[in-house]
Amino acid sequence: MNLDFPTILFFLTLVTGFIWAVDAFFFSRGRLERAKDESADEQEKTLKEPWIVEMARSFFPIILIVLLLRSFLVEPFRIPSNSMMPTLLTGDFILVNKYKYGIRLPVINKKVIELGAPQRGDVVVFRYPKDPSTDYIKRVIGVGGDRIEYRDKILYINDKRLTYSHVGDYIGVGSGIGMSGARVRREEIGNASHEVLVEPRRYEYPYTCMQNNKFTVPEGHYFVMGDNRDNSNDSRFWCSVPDENLVGKAFMIWMNWDSAMDGLGVTWGRVGNTIH
Repeated sequence: MNLDFPTILFFLTLVTGFIWAVDAFFFSRGRLERAKDESADEQEKTLKEPWIVEMARSFFPIILIVLLLRSFLVEPFRIPSNSMMPTLLTGDFILVNKYKYGIRLPVINKKVIELGAPQRGDVVVFRYPKDPSTDYIKRVIGVGGDRIEYRDKILYINDKRLTYSHVGDYIGVGSGIGMSGARVRREEIGNASHEVLVEPRRYEYPYTCMQNNKFTVPEGHYFVMGDNRDNSNDSRFWCSVPDENLVGKAFMIWMNWDSAMDGLGVTWGRVGNTIH
C-alpha cells in the first residue's frame, strides 16, 4: 500500500474517530458518574477530556470532510510539466471530478458504483501504470477496441484521419518558453476540439508500444496522449491505461503559479478557465 496523502488522510480519520468514539461510549460515562458527588471545582477537573480526546474530537469532523471531498467529489492537482501544452501549462493548479467515471473507495480505489466512462477527447488524471504512486494527466485518444495510428504527426482512429486546422506559431512564456515557434493545430476528436503542439521538423522515433505506428486498445483500457505531442511520455511509449487506474476528469484551472514567470509568477487570466 502506498503511503500517499489520501492514505494518510484515511488513517487519520480512522484514528481520530476511534479515539473519540471509545471515549464517548466508555470513559465519558465514568467521568460523569464520578463527578456527581463532587464540588464544582472538582467536577470541572473530572469532566475535562484528556488532551488526546480533545484533539481527536476537534480534528475528526474536519479530516472526515476533507477525505469525503477528495475521495468522492473533487481533488486538486498541480501540473508539473509541459506535456499538456497548450491546454495546460506548468504551474496550473487544476480540479478533478472524482465521480465522473464512477464512485471508488478511498485507498484501495475499487469502483463500487458505475457512473460513466471516459470519452475520446477527455482530459483525465490517472495513476501511471508503471508506477501507481505517481499521477499523470493526459488526453484520452482511444477507448477499448479502437485502432490507433499516429503517423507524420497525424492521428487516425479506426482508419479515419482526424481533422486538423492550422492556428499559428506558439509563443511560450515562463517554463514553456522553450516551446516558442512550435506549430499550433486545432484537432477535432469526437464532438469536441482542442489545440495541440507539434514540431514538424522533429524526427519521429519508433514508439515502443506501437507496431508500424499502430496500436489496438484492449477492452477496459484507454490510449492517452499529451497535447504537446513531441514532448510527452504517454501511451505511445508505455501502452494503455487500465480503467482501475483512473482518478477522474480534469475540468477547471483554479490557480496558476509558475516560478519562471516574472513578478509574482501568477497568471491571473488562467484562473477559472475550464479544461477542454
